[in-house]
Amino acid sequence: MADAWIERVRSFNRIVTQTIGALQQDYLGRQRPLGESRLLFEIGEDGATASELRARLGLDSGYLSRLLRSLEQQQLVVTGPDACDKRVRRAELTTSGLRELRTLNRDSDRLANDILEPLNGAQRARLTTAMAEVERLLTASAVQVEQVAPTSRDAEFCLDQYFAELAIRFDVGFDPALSLSPTHEEFAPPSGTFLVMRLHGRPVGCGGFKRESEGAAYIKRMWVSNDARGLGLGRRLLQELERRARSLGYRKLRLETQKSLTEAQQLYRSSGFREVSPFNDEAYAHHWFEKAL
Repeated sequence: MADAWIERVRSFNRIVTQTIGALQQDYLGRQRPLGESRLLFEIGEDGATASELRARLGLDSGYLSRLLRSLEQQQLVVTGPDACDKRVRRAELTTSGLRELRTLNRDSDRLANDILEPLNGAQRARLTTAMAEVERLLTASAVQVEQVAPTSRDAEFCLDQYFAELAIRFDVGFDPALSLSPTHEEFAPPSGTFLVMRLHGRPVGCGGFKRESEGAAYIKRMWVSNDARGLGLGRRLLQELERRARSLGYRKLRLETQKSLTEAQQLYRSSGFREVSPFNDEAYAHHWFEKAL
């Protein structure tokens, strides 16, 4: 990684933490540090489970427990078993906590106004546009890719979402039983892999490959959630599948796609795949691609 890039990120982090008051023990003048206030925001009016809070904020169990205990002592939060699953711990704001959340929202709006007020109109537009781009890129950076069992809960969730989307987008609908690779076990190691992408613990994408009859790594079931598109995750997922296939000794990638998935076709072509003659009888395919590794 370039040293200049590292230094720019560190410089940005320094000015942001100073500007938003993250270094103060009484964030927004509310007699508590940023961590506790941020947790109040995240619990919100609807409440949240401990596992949801850990995933969203990237906190370990011990630190989260300490923050929750402090907020409980301030009578802003109550924790207890979740109504739907007694094994799960859930945090809810008390009446005082809800009042405090409204105050924090008011003061956060005031802080944002104070940042924008000294700037002219053009500068405000530039700053907020730049902030939106930084938020988008930081969101992309926060996505984690993990190899999972193709029958795992997150894998099943992604595949169900993927199949439902194809049923809408294909003019003939979609039935997984009629498609190649109807069973997920084919993607299991050692000859295959199945990856899930998660954003703050929530699955937002998947894809895998298995050994094809002629010895190529056959990529299948690539999907990215609608609300995570535009972050470059499809390309990142494809690159990770290619890297893992190469590490397993594969020398060729193969995949196919349907005519309506124009964005997928564009991704494959721009990633070095070339369109070839059909190499299988996938019922829903109109375009077949290969790439030498």
